[in-house]
Amino acid sequence: MERSAFGTRLLELIRQQHLTQKQLAQTVGVTEAALSHYIKGDRVPRASVLSGIAAALGTTSDYLMEGNLDQPSDEIAFARRLIARNAKQMTMAQKKELIDILLGDGE
Repeated sequence: MERSAFGTRLLELIRQQHLTQKQLAQTVGVTEAALSHYIKGDRVPRASVLSGIAAALGTTSDYLMEGNLDQPSDEIAFARRLIARNAKQMTMAQKKELIDILLGDGE
């Protein structure tokens, strides 16, 4: 079975946050099996679970379901949250690369 776009985005964010599926499941209050089904595309979470997943991953339900980051300011806010959550795990080389990109020196 091919993974849904929702499942792909969910798995990508889990990896970006350096979380395990178990950690996210515990945070959201679902079983690991349920989370696995969401990732595989076998099930779609209830609205309350979806909003909990989005909050735990620093994104929106709309992004998870539709891939929409409506405005550039949304993308900047999303990038800011990702960087803030991952800054402690980033190496100096990764931080320099990020600065180069922000300054327009990196492509």
